[in-house]
Amino acid sequence: MSNNISRRNFLRLSALGTSALMLPSAANALEAPLFAPAKGKKGNANDKINIGFIGLGQQAINLMNGFITIPEVRIVAGADIYDIKRDRFEQRVNKYYSDHKIKNKFTMYVRYEELLARPDIDAVVIATPDHQHALMAIAACKAKKDIYLEKPLTFTIYEGQQLVKAVRENNIILQVGSMQRSSAEFIHAANVVREGRLGKISLMKAYVGEGPKPYTLPKQEVPAGLDWDLWLGPLDEKFYYNHELNPLIKEDGNDECWGAWRWYQGMGGGFTTDWGAHMFDIAQWCIGKDGSGPSEILPPSVSPYDCLTFRYDNGIEVAQMDFGHGQAVKVYGENGWIIVGRGKFLASSPEFMPNKVDEQKVYETNVPHYQSFIDSIRSRRDPSVPVEIGHSSCTMCTLGNIAYELNRPLEWNPIVQKFMNDVEANSKLHYEYRKPYSLD
Repeated sequence: MSNNISRRNFLRLSALGTSALMLPSAANALEAPLFAPAKGKKGNANDKINIGFIGLGQQAINLMNGFITIPEVRIVAGADIYDIKRDRFEQRVNKYYSDHKIKNKFTMYVRYEELLARPDIDAVVIATPDHQHALMAIAACKAKKDIYLEKPLTFTIYEGQQLVKAVRENNIILQVGSMQRSSAEFIHAANVVREGRLGKISLMKAYVGEGPKPYTLPKQEVPAGLDWDLWLGPLDEKFYYNHELNPLIKEDGNDECWGAWRWYQGMGGGFTTDWGAHMFDIAQWCIGKDGSGPSEILPPSVSPYDCLTFRYDNGIEVAQMDFGHGQAVKVYGENGWIIVGRGKFLASSPEFMPNKVDEQKVYETNVPHYQSFIDSIRSRRDPSVPVEIGHSSCTMCTLGNIAYELNRPLEWNPIVQKFMNDVEANSKLHYEYRKPYSLD
């Protein structure tokens, strides 16, 4: 593959409102940032990076367990609309600093806007349900806070477009929580493909699971201490409370389950966005389609593989197909194949294998991925997964769900980020927010 940005990619990056640069050599291409925001605060390596957490559920606990171990980081604030989660998070943060004899003042909020208003907070970690990502992240951009944002980047494609603009207009560092990009087996897989060792690629299988389903859980009484109206945010009030959406806390400190909002249409994107933001992300990374996307999306009813399928302008197809290895990616080339998953790497030939695969890695506490964010705050250069990459990966996932819903082939233009001659499909790029919520 060429290491130079083509004219088409130059136009694509320009359309995103960014400046296109020459890609580095293949040996460094996977770690070098595409963009370099203007220099800003926190250039002194002796300063501590003060971080506030927004959304304090199970994923925030995992993220906190990683960030809090970085010596230059101080977690100084948190915000959540559920008192049980606020209490649990605060206790764990305070216990860590007390046990390690580190002086730290931690403050808790119900409304994230109060946290963003603090001038001493340098960055925020956003780990809320997907439908709140864009509102909170754009507000953080306007407050000049750098952002670690959980995947998928946004709930709708339009939200992603607006977040890209907000990040670049405000010179914000944004790292997407696609931690697989900081893991050795996935880096090796991308290198094998991008360096052309498999030869020409024609097909990839990326298994993530099915799309969202209608919301059918029974209506329940909202528990004391949970502000359900704030949880809904821009969503329609028809989405009534059920405890599986925002799980209760067990005495051992673990949630009953991951928030089930992610499985239901209108609140989440099902496995398509939940795992697609990981595995589809790796697929696009491997074939050099970061910041771009497929040109055609086929639902299972018309796919040659009887599953959701994406086609790219270079002829490569990505099929959402279970090939017997759980959530993973299989890449077929003219010289052989590779399979990569969490703690897993298989290949048709030993020459494609990495030196070692760490089968015991805990992905939810991936300190190197978080360190990339902290290093970028210092340098004011993009981290390993900047906003444009998060947006293109999230867009691929959402395109899949739109194809599921409409159940017909769709033509997508990744440069202008619209469906071709399809008013109905383009109407799915966003939804009407509940008043008074707005991205403006």
